Amino acid sequence: MRELIFLALRAIRGHRLRSALSMLGVAIGIASVILLTSIGEGTRAYMVSQFTQFGTNLIGINPGKSETSGLPGALGGTTHKLTIDDAEALTRVPGVEKVVPMTFGSARVEGGGRGRSVFVYGVTPEVAAVWQWGVRVGSFWPSGDPRRGVAQAVLGPKLKRELFGNGNALGQFVRIGGSRFRVVGLMEAKGQFLGFDLDDAAYIPVASAMKIFNMDELMEIDLTFTNASMLEQVEEGVRSVLTDRHGGKEDFAITSQAAMLEVFGNIMNIVTMAVGAIGGVSLLVGVIGILTMMWIAVGERMNEIGLIRSIGATRRQVQLVFLTEAATLSTLGGLIGIAGGLGLCALLRVAVPGLPVQTPILFVGLAVTVSFAVGLLSGVMPARRAATLDPIEALRAE
Repeated sequence: MRELIFLALRAIRGHRLRSALSMLGVAIGIASVILLTSIGEGTRAYMVSQFTQFGTNLIGINPGKSETSGLPGALGGTTHKLTIDDAEALTRVPGVEKVVPMTFGSARVEGGGRGRSVFVYGVTPEVAAVWQWGVRVGSFWPSGDPRRGVAQAVLGPKLKRELFGNGNALGQFVRIGGSRFRVVGLMEAKGQFLGFDLDDAAYIPVASAMKIFNMDELMEIDLTFTNASMLEQVEEGVRSVLTDRHGGKEDFAITSQAAMLEVFGNIMNIVTMAVGAIGGVSLLVGVIGILTMMWIAVGERMNEIGLIRSIGATRRQVQLVFLTEAATLSTLGGLIGIAGGLGLCALLRVAVPGLPVQTPILFVGLAVTVSFAVGLLSGVMPARRAATLDPIEALRAE
């Protein structure tokens, strides 16, 4: 095998330009697959981390149903609003642990002589358990009737820093949407979620938020359940309770973290297939290039083939020489493509720091394997042609 590889490398060096052009098709195919797959896998990992940071046993209920068409109330259709009463009713569904009625909007928050417009979330104290997000300093306001809003607020760490700097914010007063609140807690750093900076936000009682935003309905109800095996049971219980409360109509949407991850996984699988198709076209070009080059090489090396056959080389040995040359050519192209793809990924990380790029080691190994297999496939026909040549006729060839 060492001698076969040595002969293959000598043949490649003997026709540098032609070999380089043949390897180029394979290199482009492998590099494109490495680059696009790295972006896809990085995006997948980023999205999974974004959704799972709040836990996996989480269900969100939103008003309206995706199949609903038309304008609610205008053409005979009606959509019942989600209310705090709906949220409290869900606490009695078997398997449900915590329920958080929620609304949110943008409002100006003023404190410490400064002010800024941020997202304000109306929630209940159970939000810390539901979102798996603790309070770093202080605490949420006491649990009680969510219909009664207390004038207390919890600030995100970035909002606290922008308003009060390094000073103590606990016990201080802030104005949110024109209403006065006492700061009773500071949240832990959580970062961003799908573009929303959760650290640059304020959290107040849901009833107070509904009053500030002049709303009489909830924008969402989040709940957690005991374990993943109860997902279908809990979803059915939630659907049954809300349908009964809404006059027998299912005018709401139930979305679980597992369902969102499954949908996203399906989308990424389609993207991966598209990436494979793009890489496959480039690899096909590479296969045709190598096959053409090897076919020409057989015609050019008739004397060499006749000579080695006349001194005792078998057809199998001749076939192995050309198969090894084709596989070596393709594998070198694959290695160049891998290096190019990894280099492009590194450049992307530097040029676009926010772009998630992650190259799976498994895909690198598969790229080498595929390039080797492509070489063998493209070398089969030329190798068979060389092996079936008559030695006497081959020696006569010019």
